[in-house]
Amino acid sequence: MKIDKTNAVRLLDKEKIEYKLIPYQVDESDLSAIHVAEQLHEPVEQVFKTLVLKGDKSGYFVCIIPGAEELDLKAAAKISGNKSCDMIPMKELINITGYIRGACSPIGMKKLFPTYIDKSYEVFEYIYISAGKRGLQIQLNPLDLIQIVSITTGSLTK
Repeated sequence: MKIDKTNAVRLLDKEKIEYKLIPYQVDESDLSAIHVAEQLHEPVEQVFKTLVLKGDKSGYFVCIIPGAEELDLKAAAKISGNKSCDMIPMKELINITGYIRGACSPIGMKKLFPTYIDKSYEVFEYIYISAGKRGLQIQLNPLDLIQIVSITTGSLTK
């Protein structure tokens, strides 16, 4: 099966970062990371979701957290230098990032936003993130992800 390369994949290739593309069956009624983990037969803690927020001072920023976890908005605000922050409205996602819900990758957004990852990645040799297209995940070493996107690490979940 031929897989079309996404912006995220092209950037990984350009930086010569090792990764695997893993296709999965999309369920339009369930775009959750939990569903993705089930399809990949991997622990949901290893499948990370990408969330886009807007802070009261910094503007847009990105948080990457384990799929079943809930983002702690106070922790996200603090790590990003804001007093408060909120998730962006879903209808704004494509205009801000170039990605749609269920396919938002931290790699290859329209702009490079400040990005933060939950420190839980530290126990994994590899994690999964969206490849920028529904039905396709990237398996990669989280340290490579941190390097290519200039990510800050911290506690981001409740």
